[in-house]
Amino acid sequence: MLIGVPREIKNSEFRIGLTPAGARELSARGHQVLVQRDAGAGIGLANEAYEAAGARIVETAAEVYARAELVIKVKEPRAAECAMLRPGQVLFAYLHLAPDPEQTRALLASGCTAIAYETVTDAHGGLPLLAPMSEVAGRMAIQAGAHALEKAQGGSGILLGGVPGVKPAEVMVIGAGTVGLNAARMAMGLGARVTVLDRSLERLKHIDELYGQRLATILSSAEAISERLPQADLVVGAVLVPGAAAPRLVSRAQLKLMRPGSVLVDVAIDQGGCFETSRPTTHQDPTYEVDGIVHYCVANMPGAVARTSTFALANATLPHALALADKGARQALADDSHLRNGLNVHAGKLTCRAVADALGLPFTPAAEALAQ
Repeated sequence: MLIGVPREIKNSEFRIGLTPAGARELSARGHQVLVQRDAGAGIGLANEAYEAAGARIVETAAEVYARAELVIKVKEPRAAECAMLRPGQVLFAYLHLAPDPEQTRALLASGCTAIAYETVTDAHGGLPLLAPMSEVAGRMAIQAGAHALEKAQGGSGILLGGVPGVKPAEVMVIGAGTVGLNAARMAMGLGARVTVLDRSLERLKHIDELYGQRLATILSSAEAISERLPQADLVVGAVLVPGAAAPRLVSRAQLKLMRPGSVLVDVAIDQGGCFETSRPTTHQDPTYEVDGIVHYCVANMPGAVARTSTFALANATLPHALALADKGARQALADDSHLRNGLNVHAGKLTCRAVADALGLPFTPAAEALAQ
């Protein structure tokens, strides 16, 4: 199979969908790999490294899309990229379609087969291709939140860990999944007082077994969130509904419960955000203020540590990329129900129920779409 790896064009995005090690694995199995020139240059992955791994360097994204049977990238395709997709071509990337009707319509119109990293599952009910970036984003949320709390950044001027004789910051993490767990670990490591809220008692029990009295666990509800907002210096929104838009957990009216200069970090912004006042921001201009509360809502947080993120993501995606290349998409999807759960679009049909429900579009089961 001919695999194409274009350079990412989204703002401040330096990750690349395939490492030289991945290119070597594919080449060793008899596949041809095309990599757009300088696609990995921003994180020190030179063109020569890909060539040494058996890949061929091409000049333009247009050539990658025109020739590749399987396109591997990181971020959801922009309009110009969607326009280059074609029927029968496979796209393997993060898609986040639920809050993005324009991209959804463009992918449906292209006739391609689009497999979303974020909805591929595993035998434990997890999301193994989302988990690496969730780990990065959860850890970054505390770094970003601690920085935003500084007075020069518009924050309240609180040091997350305090000092002897001065109490540390209060950190509230809403959501106890991979993002929330990693955020809690980082916050505890910096000496903050941490409270984790989640709707799953089993998940809270798991966290309690891991960390005991080092943090507090609370069953999440609208009342529980409202009760704790006045004490929180930093709130991390770490909720996820696989494939769907994130639920709204903090309203604009509730911002008045918080102390001026407190910080909201919305890790769910790629899925529409979990705070009513959230809107996507960039690494160049990451924060804004609403009613005295600092909001950090960078839409591709892991992109700030692009080298770490690239290798973490590639570790998780490569086995599926190999299966798609070795078997072809139709057979690979038929053989692996977990990979099939990642199928969002196929031949003009929407095959992810959560996305269809969020956008009010017709849904076709993946197995039915593939059988046609």
